[in-house]
Amino acid sequence: MSDKLNHECGIAFLRLKKPLEFYKEKYGSAFYGIQKMYLLMEKQHNRGQDGAGFASIKLDLQPGERYISRVRSNDPQPIADIFSQINGRINDELTLHPEWNDDMNELKRNVPYVGEVFLGHVRYGTFGKNSIESVHPFLRQNNWMHRNLIVAGNFNLTNVTQLFNSLIELGQHPKEMADTVTVMEKIGHFLDDEVTDLYQECKEEGLSKREASPVIAERLNVARILKRASKGWDGGYAMAGLFGHGDAFVFRDPAGIRPAYFYEDDEVVVVASERPVIQTVFNVDHEDVKELTPGCALIVKKNGSVSEEEILPRLPYKACSFERIYFSRGSDVEIYKERKELGRLVLPQVLEAIEKDTDNTVFSYIPNTAETSFFGLTEAARDFLNKRKNQHILDHRHTLTEETLAELLSVKIRMEKIAIKDAKLRTFITEDSSRDDLVAHVYDVTYGVVKPTDNLVIIDDSIVRGTTLKMSIIKMMDRLKPKKIVIVSSAPQIRYPDCYGIDMAKLEGLVAFKAALELLKERNMYHIVEDVYKRCKAQENLPDTEVVNHVVDIYKPFTDQEISDKIAEMLHSDGIQAEVKIIFQTVENLHKACPKNLGDWYFTGDYPTPGGNRVVNKAFMNFYEGKDARAY
Repeated sequence: MSDKLNHECGIAFLRLKKPLEFYKEKYGSAFYGIQKMYLLMEKQHNRGQDGAGFASIKLDLQPGERYISRVRSNDPQPIADIFSQINGRINDELTLHPEWNDDMNELKRNVPYVGEVFLGHVRYGTFGKNSIESVHPFLRQNNWMHRNLIVAGNFNLTNVTQLFNSLIELGQHPKEMADTVTVMEKIGHFLDDEVTDLYQECKEEGLSKREASPVIAERLNVARILKRASKGWDGGYAMAGLFGHGDAFVFRDPAGIRPAYFYEDDEVVVVASERPVIQTVFNVDHEDVKELTPGCALIVKKNGSVSEEEILPRLPYKACSFERIYFSRGSDVEIYKERKELGRLVLPQVLEAIEKDTDNTVFSYIPNTAETSFFGLTEAARDFLNKRKNQHILDHRHTLTEETLAELLSVKIRMEKIAIKDAKLRTFITEDSSRDDLVAHVYDVTYGVVKPTDNLVIIDDSIVRGTTLKMSIIKMMDRLKPKKIVIVSSAPQIRYPDCYGIDMAKLEGLVAFKAALELLKERNMYHIVEDVYKRCKAQENLPDTEVVNHVVDIYKPFTDQEISDKIAEMLHSDGIQAEVKIIFQTVENLHKACPKNLGDWYFTGDYPTPGGNRVVNKAFMNFYEGKDARAY
């Protein structure tokens, strides 16, 4: 993805089912859980580099002994930073007390972060908030062990304002109007209710406050707490929570927008945002790692029992397709095949753009994450070339000579590594820089492999804003002097904002939206813009369930090809000598390639929750009114 686009966040949860002595004896280390958490988080660093956090809980400690530890960092290398802090604390304690290495009880009681329940998080700040206060996990503290709550997640809620107001109605005074704080306080409120009710039961049974404590831990109904807390939530989420006494949960939204996978055996329960992370860290097979059912929570009780319980009724499955196109690592066997298929399916459009002249075409990709779809594109191109060769042989079988046959078979699809990112230069240029000449040199190019008679086909994951294409990539490609530059997006046109976790909140930043506006102006149809605004405005006070996405009408007058051609025209800056063509994947082919992840709202406007329609309309109203603000 040549445009900068923040990734999804990532979660890592681990519960050790055995005593620390077991891991010490079998794996040679009492720090087995911490080591595995480091790997789970590091293998998901692609999902977030603005901050990272880690929390642990020790089970069955005595009053006065610290049982919760947490560390967070917004350092430039946050995962390395937090584990450096953890290792530093552990080494300091063991230097003073080396005998604790052989006494698991003393080790657990006295050394921070050593425990049985762990939660990790890596994040990108979708609201641009990268202060340490915005880094997960969040902690809600209380002197009652059961009422301590730790929360971390990969989520955005569309209706934070309404949920915030509902907390006020409950008599609370939340410190901030943010979805993470709102979620934590919602769960915390009903956790308090549950503990209070259970204590009353214990009191009626004649138990003292101290005697009631373990009984409350045993009877705490996590599913009921989540059902009460999540009533009214609208958004995409995979969130994890730990209670101070040791119960834990991971809860996924009912449309399955955000991913979550889990694995369980007699030693561990583990959850992560990506399947291959668990496969790699625990050396287990693909089929052993399960997808958490949408609308359900994986609940791990203090006693180690594990259950998957429905919290909210399932909605139509709309897992985020961007996970398959770009966000998740391509080491997942299904994702790897899907990305190759995305490249393969776009070949017919490429062939049309180059007039089937594969002999005079160079294929490449940018950035490195587009490599897998590049493999699919070029494999399909080779299949096309081989069919052409076979047909030529059949048509000329009586006149072919050994020399002409050798010449024919020597023709190959030309694949080259054209662009190499200069990471140091990219770091030097500030995000808001207007130094166009510097931006144009973010990538180095390979000279001498493209001829003036060649087409140059470059495949990218997706095209969001088009800024990097215009200011850098197309200029860079033009320096190679091809006759035509064909930019191929393995994703369809991004037309609508995302409100479930990706940092695409503003319509006016999307190049497809800009292209549609230009076409409306050119064809004297700009009155549609005002009409859409009026209809969006008229729905402002309706319940979310009655709101309709009217922004789709901005695109209705035009074909996909017309918008693509207008985008190419807009990205063709002065001084570019080559003809520029932009090709986008079709939504139909996206669904063919990624049949299990049908969430496509950023392409189609078909939002999986009612709040999505309100967000897209609000984003349009912000654009029309000239407000530089987020829509949720």
